[in-house]
Amino acid sequence: QVQLVESGGGSVQPGGSLRLSCAASGLTFSSYAMGWFRQAPGKEREFVATISRSGATTYYADSVKGRFTISRDNAKNTAFLQVDRLRPEDTANYYCATGAITTKLRALDYTYWGQGTQVTVSS
Repeated sequence: QVQLVESGGGSVQPGGSLRLSCAASGLTFSSYAMGWFRQAPGKEREFVATISRSGATTYYADSVKGRFTISRDNAKNTAFLQVDRLRPEDTANYYCATGAITTKLRALDYTYWGQGTQVTVSS
């Protein structure tokens, strides 16, 4: 079965950085776009970034543009989210998702989800 496993979350101070990873198995990884979403307590899940099958096309939420970078390594079946210049409002559980053929910004367009990795930004 399809499995997505996120890692790399943690607690950092404002301005810090983390590199989130999403290891995929059970599917032909290079055949699907990948997305990252996040959900803070009491809030709805929101789009963060998405990347096309080849990695040539990316889209970002306005709130993270210029600070976050999505990438993928199709040879290793892994997607990444480099999160820099973190702010307290970036605190959330971060999820990777796949199952869409093309880049999508809506959570409902993705079929498979990981369990999430927590990112906490505080001083």
